[in-house]
Amino acid sequence: MTATEETNNVASTEKTSNTGKERSTSRHIIVLASGDLLAFLAFSAIGRGSHGEATGLAAIPAVIVTAAPFAIAWFLVSPFIGVYRKELVANPRKMARRTFIAWMLSWPVAMAMRGIFVDHAVPPFTFALIALFVNAAFLLLWRWPYALNHSMKKRG
Repeated sequence: MTATEETNNVASTEKTSNTGKERSTSRHIIVLASGDLLAFLAFSAIGRGSHGEATGLAAIPAVIVTAAPFAIAWFLVSPFIGVYRKELVANPRKMARRTFIAWMLSWPVAMAMRGIFVDHAVPPFTFALIALFVNAAFLLLWRWPYALNHSMKKRG
């Protein structure tokens, strides 16, 4: 094999491995973002149901509107905190810590958006606290096991 052929072979192998890594990273981002969105939708659906508001398939648009300020705030703030970084996928402790910090920083933005676009007033303090803790719990309840599962796969 000539030097040129060897160089081309190495370059081709590197491209293939980089493409696989990029696909893996993209897949994790899609899964994480989808799970996050589902967490906010679950919070909204459960909250609406607990207040006697419409639930079921007919209420899907209302659930989306209720979840929107939380999801939008999360997707605006959390990437800057690094919640979608690949190194978190297999590290449950770092995933939990980063998720919690990101939600703590996203929460005031979510409350402001809710006040402006949904309530047209400052959201009640008790609702703000419930939104803070329940959304944090929902995000952690699925993100931590996701990272734990990937850390166990990585080990063995």
